[in-house]
Amino acid sequence: MSTGSSTVEAAVRAERTRILSGLLGDLQELAGVAVATMREEIPAYDAQGPAFHADVRDQVVKHYRAKLGVLLEDRTVTFEDISFTRRAAMRRARAGVALADYINAFRVGQQVFWEAVVERAGHTYAGREAALSLATPLMRYCDFASTHAANAYMEFQQYAAAEAVRETRDLLETLLAGCAPTRGREVAAAQAHGLGQDARTPLLVVTAVLAGSAADPEDARHSACAAIARIAGNGTRTLSVVRRSEIVAIPVLGPGTGPEELCDRLQGVVESLAVEGVRLAMGVSTVATGAAQIPQAYQEARAVLDFVPEEGGVAALPRITPFQYLALKADDTARNLVDPRITSLLSEDRARGGVLTATIRAFAAADLNLRTAAERLQIHPNTAQYRMRRIQERTGRSLRSINDLVELLVAIALHDALPTNAGQKRLAAATNESRGISDVRSFHEPR
Repeated sequence: MSTGSSTVEAAVRAERTRILSGLLGDLQELAGVAVATMREEIPAYDAQGPAFHADVRDQVVKHYRAKLGVLLEDRTVTFEDISFTRRAAMRRARAGVALADYINAFRVGQQVFWEAVVERAGHTYAGREAALSLATPLMRYCDFASTHAANAYMEFQQYAAAEAVRETRDLLETLLAGCAPTRGREVAAAQAHGLGQDARTPLLVVTAVLAGSAADPEDARHSACAAIARIAGNGTRTLSVVRRSEIVAIPVLGPGTGPEELCDRLQGVVESLAVEGVRLAMGVSTVATGAAQIPQAYQEARAVLDFVPEEGGVAALPRITPFQYLALKADDTARNLVDPRITSLLSEDRARGGVLTATIRAFAAADLNLRTAAERLQIHPNTAQYRMRRIQERTGRSLRSINDLVELLVAIALHDALPTNAGQKRLAAATNESRGISDVRSFHEPR
């Protein structure tokens, strides 16, 4: 090696030491510039408070000091050099900082450090060569540190997610037992889902099972559970848990939100999931108030699954009148009590478009006013009168008799509510899938 080359290398090494030593002396000032740049480029960091910014500055100082130590000693970075990263990553995850923002902060810190290296290198040949010799080890440090930080961040997120799932499951079991949460974590989970200590809080209980087969049933259930958790619309997440082979949710009726509106949102969830290939059968309870009523509401939601057809859908008790519910729950004996003449008329009328059935309903809805019923049906009163005579001739019942009209309406409701037993089959399949054979009848027998 020539004397000239040795002299140049010595000059570059000297410049490298000068640059790094200068940065070490200006460490606090450099860290301040880095934090200011992070706040300027990363809104999520700027939105945090003074304690967060002080913590970030402390981490930047530690990283810069570790980085300079590795470079001055001309060695490869090790995990021991950056062991402080793990706890900092967990604090960022706990603070709600997105992983993308966290890694972006590493990029900003590296950029500020590199710009400081270039500035201190100056315009001499030896200075520029010294800066270039630092580029590769700086990149290696940043890659190594950011990778370990990201792993620690994801590890904490997975732990937190598992804890959250455990807490929500425990909370659900407590509520299904009719008890109010008393333990600190359960109380916090309840409040996070809008289920505070107020015993008068109105809520619904929802249960859903898969309708038909799915390529990946477990994935389908978890996708549906996540979709249901987003229906609250009041700034909170709905408590929604995959409980063995069913999904159980307890949405709270917030201020200005009625049960009908919440049922519409649930209907929207079922329809959107169907587009994605996930078909649900969903049952919705009547409005309950407080933890003590949740077990009964849960039984209602499961029982009403009987009303959902094979292809899936929503059976929501807040949408059903007592009259409709009684008709839906009727057994074969109730149908056998209907006069065969009425059954025959209804069957034939349904096959022909249902005009006579519509006339009966319109006449009842118009409080037995023929002209009003005709207007609603958009027909002439004489046509309505003719249809009423046809009905009386075929069934022996006069629409102007309250008793006869009620009998006809009951027969129509029973005809519309022919049982499919779909709910019992789905519950049996779901229960057997996770537990083996068990008694499902208790959810459907009269209570």
